[in-house]
Amino acid sequence: MQRREFLKTTGTLIAAASVSTPGIAAPEAAAPHAAGRQILPINRSWKYSPKANEAAHARDFNDAAFESIVVPHTNIALPWHSFDEKKYSFISTYRRRFKVPATARGKRIFVDFEGVMTASTVFVNGTRLGEYKGGFTPFSFELTGHVDFDKENVLVVEVDSTERADIPPFGFQIDYLTFGGIYREVNLRVVPDTFIENIFARPKDVLTASPSVDVECFLESAKAPAAPLSFHVTLKRGTTTVAQATEPVVLSETKSTTVTLANLSGIELWDLNHPNLYTVHVELLSGGHAIDADQRTIGFREAMFTDQGFSLNGKVIKLRGLDRHQTFPFVGQAMPARAQRQDAHILRHNLHCNLVRTSHYPQSRHFLDACDEIGLLVLEEIPGWQHIGPQPWKDISVDNVSRMIRRDWNHPSIILWGTRINESLDDHDFYTRTNAMAHSLDKTRQTGGIRYFQESEFIEDVFTMNDFGFPLKAPNHPRYLNTEFVGHTYPTKTIDQVERLTEHTLRHARIHDQLASNPQYAGGIGWCAFDYNTHSDFGSGDRICYHGVTDIFREPKPAAGFYKSQCDPQEEVVLEPAFHWARGDASVNFTKAVVCSNCDHLKFYVHDKLLVEVDPNRAEFKHLKYPPFLADLGDWFTPWGDLRIEGYIGGKLMITRTMSGNGVARKFTLRPDGLSLVADGADSERVVLRVTDEFDNILPFSNDAITFHLEGPATIIGDNPFGLVGGTGAIWIRAKEIAGPVRLTAHHATLGKQELHFTLAASTPEMA
Repeated sequence: MQRREFLKTTGTLIAAASVSTPGIAAPEAAAPHAAGRQILPINRSWKYSPKANEAAHARDFNDAAFESIVVPHTNIALPWHSFDEKKYSFISTYRRRFKVPATARGKRIFVDFEGVMTASTVFVNGTRLGEYKGGFTPFSFELTGHVDFDKENVLVVEVDSTERADIPPFGFQIDYLTFGGIYREVNLRVVPDTFIENIFARPKDVLTASPSVDVECFLESAKAPAAPLSFHVTLKRGTTTVAQATEPVVLSETKSTTVTLANLSGIELWDLNHPNLYTVHVELLSGGHAIDADQRTIGFREAMFTDQGFSLNGKVIKLRGLDRHQTFPFVGQAMPARAQRQDAHILRHNLHCNLVRTSHYPQSRHFLDACDEIGLLVLEEIPGWQHIGPQPWKDISVDNVSRMIRRDWNHPSIILWGTRINESLDDHDFYTRTNAMAHSLDKTRQTGGIRYFQESEFIEDVFTMNDFGFPLKAPNHPRYLNTEFVGHTYPTKTIDQVERLTEHTLRHARIHDQLASNPQYAGGIGWCAFDYNTHSDFGSGDRICYHGVTDIFREPKPAAGFYKSQCDPQEEVVLEPAFHWARGDASVNFTKAVVCSNCDHLKFYVHDKLLVEVDPNRAEFKHLKYPPFLADLGDWFTPWGDLRIEGYIGGKLMITRTMSGNGVARKFTLRPDGLSLVADGADSERVVLRVTDEFDNILPFSNDAITFHLEGPATIIGDNPFGLVGGTGAIWIRAKEIAGPVRLTAHHATLGKQELHFTLAASTPEMA
């Protein structure tokens, strides 16, 4: 039986055409529960064809012409730059055969898609279930009544990856690429006839001696329950039970019942340095017996934008972050959990940001999970870029608000919902709807709407503003957050002249200095973290937007050093030159050296001769806690030699950085993010390639070709040979489905070879 659900919005009903609204738990959370619920990953054993209408309506077909693939999957492998988006803009077909486990008899069966780009028409056993329009939000179809328990079933997804004008963000220009394919995970969800549809846990009074948490439990049932129902809720910290309570189910218009766990003691707050997490376990009881169970991870924190800036747990924190695109070289968006989580690690631990904006769409749950775990705040926004389409387009956008919030409302890292299409013009009725939808679903968080002009109508709670000028406009609202700056106004490559690299760094520093000058600036989010692929009318000559403080492979430019330097020295002592050391790379002699550091004094030496001692440049950067240093090295070009910079704190030498004056490549190194993989066919580790001087500084004009030889059950994501860019680059090692050792050998023509040894552990088998 086809199900048809409706989503209430302001004055409008949106038909969802048998597509469920998202209330899907992460598979890791739901899988352990045996009480009536099974989450069955179906990411392996897919068959793929880059053609449309490949026997979608048929149950029996020949797979011989199809490629065997594992999800996440990109519909076509691409170069890392200089390609046309038409390469991936086509309709393709995915098939997955499966048998329904006997334990699913008498239960309801759903297929849950976490992300498919861009429109998905789903069939099971030849029956068309419907089409979902949208590439960044989750969706589900119910398979109950269409599956055969005695035979093999066939799931078919026809994926339209073209830039369709009826689906956000498309319809006009757009400064990013969306790629194609089933690029996030897929699961079968087996639940009882009456089941837990979603959970929203809302901590309250967290700064008092007696915090509590309201756990709203959403129920879905195809028919009236035969016995009285109740929800039993348990709050845990690891394996320790903190509190529990049971409440009878109250059937209401919202289909939800709230269970309150009150007067909690010993609760540890979630904050940037101590991201303490708890788990809410919910059991649905019928006649006292558990018939379904699910869980969510939460954190206790109070987060709000005030007239004096952003406050976390009662303490005002200046926000310092970067915007992130979720795209990667070679595979677009189709990277698994490990790579998504690594991006969060880079932002929080390598760059010391405290905030990220998911520009310009909801991003992988794995990325958000990592943000929860490491204390990285998140501004999450709906899909879009400048353009607003007609009414059906707007209806999808309002639905995107709902799906984004209902998927992610338990993440303690998320502090602001972005309910406006990035940099769009005003549309009172439309944005009244998106804002009302957000507030109706989640009254615990504020909303923002990313705009580019201060005269914009202010409907949301926080005035979020892209301001690429300098000096910045003064805040025109009490709750004000700058959400983009620098970016396209000063694109910078790792191979650019030293003046540009330095100026790029200083532009980010100047903006943050001004943001620090006024408490009504809650902070700022620089454009952007990582270089990214784009259309021909926005990027450089190779269709890359070189707007990042790192390159597309996540390797740092000098501007990354500024963000890194803004942490407390107790976390890391930082000394990052905003230049490469070469005698003739400046236009007229290299005498002015900019260094980003959290030290309080620097000394510069050449040939062990002290040239200059400097303190932070507080004359230009009056408001930064850790201003950049500007050193005038004077006319010392004879003799030329190695540069040594010493960093001192309180008169004590804390860090030394030496840069070779030889201009000779001395080392070829491989830097893996890790050496352990899971043999699930998708798990991937990044391997960074670097050519450096003898002191491990990257040589930015090394463009050598690196060749690879791989032994064992894995593949290379990337070029082979790989031409270095700015002395660096990266490939990814992707596991196959067989456990065992893997050896990667990388050859440099003059610096020899390097080897890495990976371990691929056996993974949990998937259903047939």
